[in-house]
Amino acid sequence: MRGYRVQTARDGLEALEAIAAEMPAVIVTDILMPRMDGFALAHQLRNNPLMAAVPIIFLSATYVTMEDEQFALTLGAMRFLPKPVDSDELFVAVADALTGQDRHGPPMAERDFYAGYRQRLEGKLRQKAAQVARSNQQLEHLPEDQRETYRRLLSESQLQYDEIQHELAVLSSLLKELE
Repeated sequence: MRGYRVQTARDGLEALEAIAAEMPAVIVTDILMPRMDGFALAHQLRNNPLMAAVPIIFLSATYVTMEDEQFALTLGAMRFLPKPVDSDELFVAVADALTGQDRHGPPMAERDFYAGYRQRLEGKLRQKAAQVARSNQQLEHLPEDQRETYRRLLSESQLQYDEIQHELAVLSSLLKELE
């Protein structure tokens, strides 16, 4: 699209493998992904001298608070765009990244990253828990012919909740090791 060659990855781990095989000019990533989310991906990239200079543009429909955006920018992202993303705005961000505008500073300290990351995950976990509870409550009052759609939404929300909970458990272990 618009002359850019694009490589895709389903999650942060797959992205790291693709980046190791072929260094991209810019990375456009979602934040909420399975196995390794965008925050952890950016942190890994910023702390790897071979990948630290690659510009990162975050997209998110889930992490959209001002605190989420500030954390992403402090982490080293050059832009944070909420979804749905206007394609012209995305292409301007990519063009800025390719011309060297909006360069980031040094990588975030490990302790600062994990503390901020934990706050983001805990906030998102509370939101997902509320969403699951609401969906369960609504499901009980729906006619049977409408329940399947809600069951799918509930299943997706529960999966995201479980992934965030897993990330928090891993993060808690890492924080204990740092103490």
